[in-house]
Amino acid sequence: MSRRIYIIAGEASGDLHASNLIRSLLRQDSTLEIRGWGGDLMEEAGCDVVKHYRDLAFMGFIEVIRNLPTILGNLRFAKRDMEAFRPDAVIFVDYPGFNLRLVPWAKGKGIRTIYYISPQLWAWHKSRVKIIRKAVDDLLVILPFEEAFFAGEGVKAHFVGHPLVEVVEQFTPSLDVHKELELSPDQKIIALLPGSRRQEVENMLPIMAALARKYPDFAWVIAEAPGLAADVYARILDQYPSLKSIRGKTYELLSRAHAAIVTSGTATLETALFNVPQVVAYKGSAISFWIAKRLVRLSYISLVNLLLDRPLVRELIQTDLTIPQLEVAFQQLLEEESRAAMLAGYEELRARLGQKEASDTAARHILAVVPTRK
Repeated sequence: MSRRIYIIAGEASGDLHASNLIRSLLRQDSTLEIRGWGGDLMEEAGCDVVKHYRDLAFMGFIEVIRNLPTILGNLRFAKRDMEAFRPDAVIFVDYPGFNLRLVPWAKGKGIRTIYYISPQLWAWHKSRVKIIRKAVDDLLVILPFEEAFFAGEGVKAHFVGHPLVEVVEQFTPSLDVHKELELSPDQKIIALLPGSRRQEVENMLPIMAALARKYPDFAWVIAEAPGLAADVYARILDQYPSLKSIRGKTYELLSRAHAAIVTSGTATLETALFNVPQVVAYKGSAISFWIAKRLVRLSYISLVNLLLDRPLVRELIQTDLTIPQLEVAFQQLLEEESRAAMLAGYEELRARLGQKEASDTAARHILAVVPTRK
C-alpha cells in the first residue's frame, strides 16, 4: 500500500520549495500519495492542493488579530482534512504562526511530524523551541548555523542545504524581458520586488515607484506576485505610467536586472544568487513594527547580511525608508566599486550555503523515516 504524505506550505516561497521537494519525493518513490496546502507550483509537482496559500497570508501582529476567526477556521479545516486523509507523515514547510499550532495536534494523533525549513526561532520567539523539542520528529534546516542553534536547545536538526541554491542554478529564462516589455535591448532594468503579501506591496511599492520617477533613463519593472490580484498593483501603475510590470516571472526579471530594490524576505537571497546588486527595504504598520522591534534580536533583517554577519547590502527599515535615503543607497548600486564589492560578497554567500541538492537530500531523509503502510 502506498504511503501518504500531507504537506502544509502557507506562502509563495513555501510553495516553491515544497514543489521541488515533492518532485524529489516522487522521483524516489512514485507510489506516494501527496495532499496538502500550497499553491500552483505544488499542484503542478503532483500534490492534491486543498487550500491555496493566497487565502492564508496575513502579515504583522495587527493583521493576524483582525483575521483570527479565519485562521482558527483554517486550523479546524486542516485537522478535519488530515483525519480524513490519514497521512503517514505531515511535512510542515516554514509558516510557523500556523504550523506550530498544528504540530502538537498531529503528534498527538500518532502521525510522524517533519518540519522542513525551520521557523527562525534564533531571531525571535525562541520560547517556541519547546514545541519543536516535544512535537517534531524530524527537523530539516536550510541555514548552516541552525544545526548548532538547535543543538544548543536540545533538538537534533539536519542541515540539508538551502533549496534556493539549486532553484537558481537550474533556472533557464523562458522569455526575453526586454522583448516582452518592448524595451530597447540596451536599456538597463531596475527590478522592484515589493513582496508577495498585499500589505507589503501597499506599504513598499509607492516608495519604490517614487524613486523610479527620479531616474527616467532606466526601465523600472515591478515583479508582480502571482498570488495577488492585479488590482493591488493597478493604482501605482496608473499613477506612474512609465513603470512596467511582469507577473509571475520574477526570476526572468532578475536574470536581466542591473540592480534591484527588494522588500526584506526570501527575495533578498534570490536577488543575491542572481548576482544583482540590491537595496533591501522594509516598512510595516507602526504598531507591528513597534512590537517586532521589542521581540526580534537581530543585527540585520536581510538573509544576505544575516548569513554573512556583516552589512553587505544596505538595509532601510521603517522610518529610515525615505525617498532621499533610498536614492542615496540606489546611487551606490550604480558605482562600479560598490557593485564589485557586493558581487564578491555574493560569492562568499554561496560558499556558506553549501550543497546544491537540498530537495533531494531532504527527500531521502523523509523517505527513510516515513513508515511503510501495512
